[in-house]
Amino acid sequence: MRELIDVFLNYLSVERGLSHNTIVSYRGDLNYYIDFLKARAMDALSKTTKNDITNFMFYQKDKGLAANSIARRLAAIKAFYRFLVRERILKANPASLIDSPKLWKKIPEVLSLNEVDALLGQPNIRNKQGVRDKAILETFYATGMRVSEAVNLKLDNVNLDIGFLRCIGKGNKERVIPVGKKAAASLKRYLEVSRPQLLKKKESEFLFLSRFGKKISRQSLWKLIKKYAKTARIKKPMRPHILRHSFATHLLERGADLRSVQEMLGHSDISTTQIYTHINKERLKTIHRMFHPRP
Repeated sequence: MRELIDVFLNYLSVERGLSHNTIVSYRGDLNYYIDFLKARAMDALSKTTKNDITNFMFYQKDKGLAANSIARRLAAIKAFYRFLVRERILKANPASLIDSPKLWKKIPEVLSLNEVDALLGQPNIRNKQGVRDKAILETFYATGMRVSEAVNLKLDNVNLDIGFLRCIGKGNKERVIPVGKKAAASLKRYLEVSRPQLLKKKESEFLFLSRFGKKISRQSLWKLIKKYAKTARIKKPMRPHILRHSFATHLLERGADLRSVQEMLGHSDISTTQIYTHINKERLKTIHRMFHPRP
């Protein structure tokens, strides 16, 4: 069964072009499923039934796994079975009649404009790392990029003369995102002043560098955001996508159309982008309760 997982993941990587992080996620979810089957003396996927998959879902629920995590694992299992049937490794797909659990989409936390200003004002631009950090934070908020996308940005992905950057997102899909004047100015200062100092006469194709002159890691970027949120005294729980969520929400609040925001975020399905319209509705409710004479 593990060998079949390897075959499936190789297909997702080579044929579908899914990212390394997505492949790792699929592997983890499918391994949980295989472990469940083996614990119940199931030694072949051809013997599995709809009940086995349903029992796995209830087992996850009893273990306290969140509903969205259960749905994600089910999606991985369904994709796995579809592949096995298409490749004629299995004759039937026991997951075909199982519906994903209905989920309330959790509305993501976003920063207010004042909180964004406080966060972006924290880096000390009198030193090379502060100049770099300012450029990173401004770029995040200006573009709505994912952390994984930012660490893989290359020098030739950025064109400050026309104010755009080219981003490679999930599934190696490319999109072009405008860069505002403030972010462009911070990036220009970083490229002229800070980056050459971080390189220390080395060479790198990547835009954002660590203090050792190498490509900055996802962990370092995330620690950087959390550090400045703390110094800015932001009380909201900081998560990796908070600037991405704030970017999308603030655009929609100011009249941007949903399709444009979808394109800038790199969402393949507009229903994913629609979560940000729910944020606006919740804020309107809050404002109504606070200020209406008969809330």
